[in-house]
Amino acid sequence: MPGKSPPPAGVLSIFQKFIAVYKLWDEFKKSFPKQSRFTIGMKIDVLFLDIVELLFIASRLPKEQKLPYLNKASIKLDLLKFFLQIAWEIKAIDTKKYITLSEYLNEIGKMLGGWIKGLQQKQTPPQK
Repeated sequence: MPGKSPPPAGVLSIFQKFIAVYKLWDEFKKSFPKQSRFTIGMKIDVLFLDIVELLFIASRLPKEQKLPYLNKASIKLDLLKFFLQIAWEIKAIDTKKYITLSEYLNEIGKMLGGWIKGLQQKQTPPQK
């Protein structure tokens, strides 16, 4: 689009990582037990999609409007990790897959936290 600058490089990498982990999840959910696939499996899937939507929206907004969306994404990311842990505890997902997803999500969480912190620092007036 003319006049529209691309998202900052850090934003692209968080999207790239999130898309990569979603692709992994998409493969892993196929092996979910049938009784869990349409309950906790679907909940996890919806959380993945909600997060990517919030990140996408935030990337398109002016800096002063981003924080509410990023904070919601951060909360949903914590929920996603929580539900993945439950899925692992009930053995709907094996340990190796759980660790792989968790490592990606922890890294994304750090990136998201840095994005939020950076925006908060820019919005906080300097102390005298």
